[in-house]
Amino acid sequence: MDVVYAVLGLVILLLAGDALVRGAVNLSLRLGVPALIVSLTIVAFGTSAPELLIAIQALLEDAPGIALGNVVGSNTANVLLVLGVPALMTGLDTSKSDSRRSYIEMVVITLIFIGLCYFSPIFGIDSFILLAILFLILANHARHAVTHYRETGEAMVDEEEELEGADPDLPGWKIGIFLVLGLIGLPLGADLLVEGSVGIARDIGVSETVIGLTLVALGTSLPELATTVVAALRRQADVALGNVIGSNVFNLLGIIGVASFFDPIPVGREFLERDLWVMLGATLLIAPFVFSNKMNLTRGWGVLFCALYVIYIVAVVK
Repeated sequence: MDVVYAVLGLVILLLAGDALVRGAVNLSLRLGVPALIVSLTIVAFGTSAPELLIAIQALLEDAPGIALGNVVGSNTANVLLVLGVPALMTGLDTSKSDSRRSYIEMVVITLIFIGLCYFSPIFGIDSFILLAILFLILANHARHAVTHYRETGEAMVDEEEELEGADPDLPGWKIGIFLVLGLIGLPLGADLLVEGSVGIARDIGVSETVIGLTLVALGTSLPELATTVVAALRRQADVALGNVIGSNVFNLLGIIGVASFFDPIPVGREFLERDLWVMLGATLLIAPFVFSNKMNLTRGWGVLFCALYVIYIVAVVK
C-alpha cells in the first residue's frame, strides 16, 4: 500500500499543481494583472507548488530528509536527466542560447545554499536570506523586462497564450473548479506521497533521505522533463535551459526558504559529503554549453548526462 500511496500522491500532486496554475493564471488575467507579473510570480510559484507542499508536509511529519532530498535531488535530476533525455532524443542547439546571466545567478545561489547548509539546521535568518535573494531576482527580472519594453516597445511576455495554462476563453466556473481542485489536491497529494515514501523507506531499510533524493525528486521533476522534451522537439534550446535554471533557482530559494519557516531543516552528513557537491558538479557541467558558441548538447552528451544520473542514483541507493 505504501507504493500505491506514493504513486497516487504523486499523480494527485502533478494534476493539482497544473490545475492551480491554470486557475490562478486565468483569474489573475481576468482581474487585470499584467501578464509579466503573472509569469514571474504565479506561474513560478504554481509550478513549484508540489515540491513546496512535499517539503512542508515532510517537515510536519518529522521526515526532513525527504524535504531536503527532494530539492537537492530535483536540482541534480533537472540538469542530468531533464537536459540529458531531450539531448539524447534530438540534441539541443545551445550555441545561440542567451542564458548566461541566469546561469551565473544559479551558480552563485547554489554556492550560497551550500554555505548555509554547513551552518545546519536551515531556519530563521537562513529563510530570510533565501527569500530576500528570490525577491531581488524577481524584482531585477521585472526591471529588465520594463527596460526592454521601453527600449523596443515590445513586452517580453505580452501574449496570454505564452503563459502556461492561459486561456482567454475559459469560463469563470471552470477557473473556480481549477482553483478548488488545486487547493484541495496539493495538500492531499503531498500527504499521501510523504506517507507512502516514509513507509517505503522503512520497508526496504533505506533512509528517508534516499527516498527523497530518488523517488520523490524524480517524480517531481517529471513536469520539467515534459516541458524540456517539448522545447527540444521545437528546437527551443533557450526554453529548455531557462526551464532548468529557473526551476533550480526557485527550488533552492523559494521551497527551502518557505519550508524552513515551518520547521528547522537539518542537513545530514550524506548531504555535506556527497549530494550537495553532486548538485554543484551537475550545475557546473553545463557551463561550456552556456558560455561557448561552439558547443551543443548533442546525443553523445545526452548519453553521458543520463549515464551520470544513473550512476548517481545507484550510489545513493547502495
